[in-house]
Amino acid sequence: MALLNGLASALESYRGRDRLIRTLGYGCQLIGGVLVEQCPTRAEVGRRLLVVSAQLSHCRTVLRLFDDLAMFVYTKQYGLGTEEEDVFIRWLSVLSNVADQLYYPCEHIAWAADAKVLQVDAARWWTLSTALWTLSLLLGAVKALWTILKIRQKLRGPTGTFASQLPRSKRRALEARICSEALTLLSNLADLANAVHWLPRGVLWAGRFPPWLVGLMGTVSSILSMYQAARAGRQAEADSP
Repeated sequence: MALLNGLASALESYRGRDRLIRTLGYGCQLIGGVLVEQCPTRAEVGRRLLVVSAQLSHCRTVLRLFDDLAMFVYTKQYGLGTEEEDVFIRWLSVLSNVADQLYYPCEHIAWAADAKVLQVDAARWWTLSTALWTLSLLLGAVKALWTILKIRQKLRGPTGTFASQLPRSKRRALEARICSEALTLLSNLADLANAVHWLPRGVLWAGRFPPWLVGLMGTVSSILSMYQAARAGRQAEADSP
């Protein structure tokens, strides 16, 4: 019952609904791709699951038509990150925000071109939006890795052993932060693998992933994202008076 209540609560929020749709879509692509390639007797079921996956992906694309304002507010609030202690993290975040802000209108134009609302080259705009997403994921991965390294430096003493002068609560908080950043890194790398796959052929491994592998990478990323969201929710509840 608690699991059902948690699922219902997640579906009430836009982000929770998007995470669930994303996970379901990539899961359908993973299973459908495996059935089509490995189980000839179940190939028709696999093809139907791939259709469901494509429709769920299209659903998320339409829902993102309304994300620009929220992203703009976040970007405006962060600004140039003057409150950020680490200068490297600051500029990584600024560049990531710019890439994310530009991503949305590019994707909207690509969607409108596919829907014949605009008479422009849809492929060009899909490529541009995917390139911006790739850049954002790469910056996010570097940011997470840098943060892990910096936290490990705080945890280690001058002799290379773990610092004992830190209070236990502080040390546990830093270790939890490392775990969170490691999950973010893995999630970004899984998405980055797919993002490169969707770039024009000739760029690294672009166009070489079979459907099941795209589904696998997306499912891994989605599950990690859902786990982090659930973990953050539990932590917020624990911290609330």
